[in-house]
Amino acid sequence: MVAHLYEWLALAIRWLHVIAGIAWIGDSFYFMWLDASLKRDESTPDGIKGESWSVHGGGFYRVIKFSNAPDAMPETLHWFKWQAYTTWLSGFALLAVVYWLQAKAFMVDAGGLAPGVAVGVGLGTLVLGWGVYTGLCKSPLGKSPVALAFVLGGVLAGTAYGLGELLSARAAYIHVGAMIGTWMAGNVAMIIIPNQRKIVAALLDGKTPDPKYGAESKLRSTHNNYLTLPVLFVMISNHYPMTYGHEHAWLVLVALFGIGALTRVFFNFRNAGRVLGWVLPVVAVAYIGLAFVTAPPAPEKVEGVTSATWSDVQPIITVHCTPCHSANPTHAVFRTAPNGVMYDTPEQVASKSALIKVRAVDTATMPLANETNMTAEERAKLGVWIEAGSPIP
Repeated sequence: MVAHLYEWLALAIRWLHVIAGIAWIGDSFYFMWLDASLKRDESTPDGIKGESWSVHGGGFYRVIKFSNAPDAMPETLHWFKWQAYTTWLSGFALLAVVYWLQAKAFMVDAGGLAPGVAVGVGLGTLVLGWGVYTGLCKSPLGKSPVALAFVLGGVLAGTAYGLGELLSARAAYIHVGAMIGTWMAGNVAMIIIPNQRKIVAALLDGKTPDPKYGAESKLRSTHNNYLTLPVLFVMISNHYPMTYGHEHAWLVLVALFGIGALTRVFFNFRNAGRVLGWVLPVVAVAYIGLAFVTAPPAPEKVEGVTSATWSDVQPIITVHCTPCHSANPTHAVFRTAPNGVMYDTPEQVASKSALIKVRAVDTATMPLANETNMTAEERAKLGVWIEAGSPIP
């Protein structure tokens, strides 16, 4: 019963995380578009940066943005912060519930770090990562957006490589994503909202707000916008072992980050009326090229393994797969079959043989962290059996 309730807890947190993330990213996309769509003409009053007309849901909207701030505080002012806070808090809780509390299953490979040490590495990545990021933003480098982007890309690449050496591949990916999410939430909590409070305080005191606060907040908000697609990939990456299961998983992650960020470049410039026609073709070619580059090599041939029957394969499945993937799992962590995949009967195994080949033979990402010590010979037997059509009695 405890394990069952644990699963429902994880579902509730993940659901909340996705809902809040949709709201936060939606805000980011909308306000970036809104800023890009602002127009001025000869009738635009001084102090107004521009206005934008739009139609939605059968109604017309007119939005005006001030160059700095209005002359007086409006009676009602809407703030956008809880979407960011809720996304980060639910993400942190999910990281703790799924990865940190189950570190032995999800965070370390066989013979790697102790689970407690791995959790410490994960937590330290979030704390140190924020310090490095905000330090770079406040340094002279922060005044050169393009140079800063390349340096931050190097930070992400180095973090991905380092975590890949210390943690399991899946855990390395998710902690890089969590670090990015911490940058984004930190921007809101530590920079954007405090600056907006200073602007509001100045208005309430009858003073003209210092434009630097708005400029800094806008810059950090722009950073968040370019980081949205990379962090979204990390959120779904555990479903795609051809990424984190690759020999150079950290390079695959960096490439996908670049593809995501460059895609945002296209849309942000397009919204501003400047179409960078080369961007999407480059992104498409890069994505297709990455798919081919990461194609798994033919499984290593093991001397003496040229054929396999169901009787050869069944004990391999029983030892390495059914502790998790069965109607009644015996694994210390999993009390229900992950994704509902079960291998209790020959028919169930044969029907999922293509999936087994990807996970256990081609990418070797199963069993998780190879905690049951599946050998190369066993993987080879699975491979030749599946290539022969997965024959069962």
